[in-house]
Amino acid sequence: MNSPLPPHPVTDAANDGEWAAELQELAYRRKRGASMGGPEALAKHAARGRLNARERIAALLDANSFRELARIAGKGSYDKEGHFKDVAPVNAIIGTGRVEGRKVMLSADDYTLRAGSSEATISDKWVYAERMALDLRMPLVRLVDTAGGSVKLLEQQGSSKIPGYSTWPVVDLLKHVPVVGVALGACAGLGAIKVLMSHFSVMVRDQAQVFAGGPPVVKQAYGIDIDKNDLGGWKVHRRSALVHNEAQDEADAFEQVRRFLSYLPRNARRVAERGPREDDPGRADDWLKNAIPRDRRKLFDPRKIVASLFDTGTIFEIGRHQGGSVITALARLDGYPVGVMCSDPRVAGGAMTTKSAWKIERHVKMCDTFGLPIVNLVDQPGNATGPEAELDATLLGAVRVLTTIEDVQVPWMSVILRRAFGLAGGLHAPKYFPALNHRVAWPSARWGSIPVEGGVKAAHRQEIEGAEDPAARQAELEAYYNRIGSPFRTAEKFGILDIIDPRETRAFLCDWIEDAWEAMLARRVGRAV
Repeated sequence: MNSPLPPHPVTDAANDGEWAAELQELAYRRKRGASMGGPEALAKHAARGRLNARERIAALLDANSFRELARIAGKGSYDKEGHFKDVAPVNAIIGTGRVEGRKVMLSADDYTLRAGSSEATISDKWVYAERMALDLRMPLVRLVDTAGGSVKLLEQQGSSKIPGYSTWPVVDLLKHVPVVGVALGACAGLGAIKVLMSHFSVMVRDQAQVFAGGPPVVKQAYGIDIDKNDLGGWKVHRRSALVHNEAQDEADAFEQVRRFLSYLPRNARRVAERGPREDDPGRADDWLKNAIPRDRRKLFDPRKIVASLFDTGTIFEIGRHQGGSVITALARLDGYPVGVMCSDPRVAGGAMTTKSAWKIERHVKMCDTFGLPIVNLVDQPGNATGPEAELDATLLGAVRVLTTIEDVQVPWMSVILRRAFGLAGGLHAPKYFPALNHRVAWPSARWGSIPVEGGVKAAHRQEIEGAEDPAARQAELEAYYNRIGSPFRTAEKFGILDIIDPRETRAFLCDWIEDAWEAMLARRVGRAV
């Protein structure tokens, strides 16, 4: 630990002038704040293979861009005559910096000071950072590594505190500025909320955990012994959907943060930046003509299609391992940032499940908040069915999607690749006036109240069972209904804007996004702050 200042500092008046003592005290207080938990605690933290809070800030932000705020906040000690003796720093580090040139507010937990617990901090400090992000309308990044609260706080305060921070604008922030939560260690209680109350969250594999209460709390409450990773690690939350993404290490987590922010504007009143135009809008990959198998029971690779249609190298997927029957991502079309959704028939047959509905809902809300036009690539067989699906209230998830997409104010384009059946199939885009249900389809597309295969068996059960060759009769009926259900017949009656060659899709979308962007700009003029 650094030696504290003597009660009456001796200064070099020739160099520091009349305020030498105060300037020396200021320098010392800053040095103590920068010392964090001290050499021993920092060495112990490094031995675990982890960056400390200041190293994390340096790894995320552009070089030399961090402007720290509240550098000398802490717990001071004074002699009986009121002279300054020393100050213990707090475990909240706040300030502004730049991420690839874009200004952000940053709040980082210092685990080397009492494991980042709230007992070693001044909550007003990190709350002020978040209020400043809201007031100045700049993105907020939280680097979370906190063990949560402690009963020792009772002893320090001499009384208990009802949970909550009345001046924390945690909900309002989500309406106005991009918020990112990065889980870098055990994030319990308040730490978990800091990660989850965000537009994008990421956790480091085998290093971060997110839970309401850690193993000791679980042991006390339920008598269960459980490892912290088994309780709230990445393998748990890649399925729970609590945290969007996982990262191999801290460097990967920070790179994901940079990529996410690159698609978004500074705040909900601004527009995102158009990126480099390095991919030909007219590029047409010939293999797309056979991307959808003629046999509708066969699967296809939706991510390969997504990669073909959007600017090369610009796909940033969010929540890959959650609600897997739908892919959600950010990408670019001719440089313009867009939100992307695409059905994945390899998971639950592409059906809408409760988790995929939740995934759609939060992705659409985020895109709408920050003015990103949405492209939906559709292969939707309908809502998941069966006892488990009903117990999971799958239809309630669909209703939430309905109420979400009908409030959308950004342009929306749907491309129906293969199926659009039932309630979930109808949720491929906003469709109630004044929304424009702008959609096209590939020749492989089919739609209706139910798929032909299941519908034929239900409607013609007796005829099929009584046939000399039931399988052949069922095939004949399916072929008949598929001819009637041809997408060309729908297009004849203008039930859909157009049927397009799959190879034309990228050029079609790149032409649309130019106008969609202008429309989005016009709609956002005059929006309330």
